[in-house]
Amino acid sequence: MIKFVNRAFLLLLLMTLLTGIFYPLAVTGMAKALFSRQASGSLVFLDGKPIGSALIGQDFTDPKYFHGRPSAAGANGCDATASGGSNLGPASRTFLQNVARQADAVRDENYLRQKDSVPADLVTASASGLDPHISPEAALIQVHRVAQVRQLPEQEVRQLVEQHIIGPQLGMLGESRVNVLLLNLDLDKKEMIK
Repeated sequence: MIKFVNRAFLLLLLMTLLTGIFYPLAVTGMAKALFSRQASGSLVFLDGKPIGSALIGQDFTDPKYFHGRPSAAGANGCDATASGGSNLGPASRTFLQNVARQADAVRDENYLRQKDSVPADLVTASASGLDPHISPEAALIQVHRVAQVRQLPEQEVRQLVEQHIIGPQLGMLGESRVNVLLLNLDLDKKEMIK
């Protein structure tokens, strides 16, 4: 019996070393060597200080900024420690009311007519609640508001959005998208130059 316990203990120790120490160190080392920026969190810096991650959405509410997707992560949204969706399905009355309310808010803040359609990503949260991207359509309907608030030519803001459109990965995987944080940072830089 002691012989089996000793073998079990040695196997436990070996597997702990392999899967708990050596494997994570090897994967982390490879990630740092091959994908340094991503392995470090894809941090975005301004004046040498980290202001966010290109992989985690932020809650932009000021009218001079492009707004991202709604978030169900945390009480105020975009809380990386509370990542998750609302778990409300398309047949949920609460979900439908939230979508209608959000669509009305998007129309109001972007000077759209009541009959104008609103891109789905501006009225529904992602599964994680932390999606940093919006569709090009969602960015383009915000151009007029942002240009007006910042007193910039609308065409200039539209061109900035178009410069930030990221195509599908490998030309076929996923949809085109715009990173809201990076777009807003470039918008601030453009306004500072003005």
